[in-house]
Amino acid sequence: MMIQEQSVRKILMTADPVGGVWTYAMDLCHAFDAVGIQVCLATMGGFLSESQHAEVRNISGVDLRESTFKLEWMDDPWVDLDAAGEWLIGLEKEIKPDLIHLNGYMHAVLSWKAPVLVVAHSCVLSWWQGVLNTPAPIEWNEYKRRVTAGLNAADAVVAISNTYASELQRLYGPVQNISVVYNGREPESFRASDKKPQVFAMGRIWDEAKNLQILAKLKNPLQLPIFIAGDNIDPNTAEEVRINNVTLMGKLGQEEVRAQLAVSQFYVLPAQYEPFGLSALEAAFSGCLLLLADISTLRELWGDAALYFNPNVPEEIDALLETACRNPAETQARIKRSTAHAQQFSLANMSRQYLNLYQHLVQSNLVS
Repeated sequence: MMIQEQSVRKILMTADPVGGVWTYAMDLCHAFDAVGIQVCLATMGGFLSESQHAEVRNISGVDLRESTFKLEWMDDPWVDLDAAGEWLIGLEKEIKPDLIHLNGYMHAVLSWKAPVLVVAHSCVLSWWQGVLNTPAPIEWNEYKRRVTAGLNAADAVVAISNTYASELQRLYGPVQNISVVYNGREPESFRASDKKPQVFAMGRIWDEAKNLQILAKLKNPLQLPIFIAGDNIDPNTAEEVRINNVTLMGKLGQEEVRAQLAVSQFYVLPAQYEPFGLSALEAAFSGCLLLLADISTLRELWGDAALYFNPNVPEEIDALLETACRNPAETQARIKRSTAHAQQFSLANMSRQYLNLYQHLVQSNLVS
């Protein structure tokens, strides 16, 4: 994973504790620590949990700077967004990083000294299109304007799938200097144990995009236990979301997730909108049969290594589960295929691509 004449020693990275970006950031911090790169991790969107603080403490090369500024997609974030910008510029002056890695869009327009990489994980406009099949309403015009400005200001933009890169071009384009780096995880962090005939799913239960409520509509003729892990409190309304006919496990820590994946034979991802789908990768590493929503991103990533269903038709999930249970040899063959396919989405591959991109940006900045 080493790169020639490495000139990247310190980076300033933004992150939030709300969703998959946290997992992504922690994995990169681990990988960078192994090659001697220090990360000043500036978090926004709410205080970290104790388990998240513990994760940070386990990485010697991370300098955590925590804040509660609103995130770009939250209601009326503009005052917080501007205040966060001042805070971030202050951090750059203090730590003097070689590169700025933004896991958001809008702060790319700030007067940075170091080169700026924007990583596009998701966005409100594509969420509206994917979940509600309609353009975002006009009250999101300011959001669109600021995201567009951030994409144009960045020295480089990374999308986490080709499908999502195309969406960025359609919604905010033309986007220059864009490339695709697939997300990755450490395969050795996951394992398959004695599998039980049960269904597991996880995600933000309150998020319509995750579509987890569809699992309550299964007829489930084989009476398979169905477990769902994730936050069911909507952060915008503080309302609790309930789902019938399943077992809600609440928010699980990383070890608890790994343990559940290890023993679950089936993993269901019914998302109507998903720019990557990190949980499917974790399930594949854990030897689960992947039952995925038939959307462009998941088809791009998994091809024939998964089974697909219309995310609006629960009967299709029932049919896939019944067929899989009645054809164990075919099911095991597909699981082996998905586990082998997943190896390309490793943390080593992801971090190597980021390091090479960092090196290119820093060297280009020195020449200019």
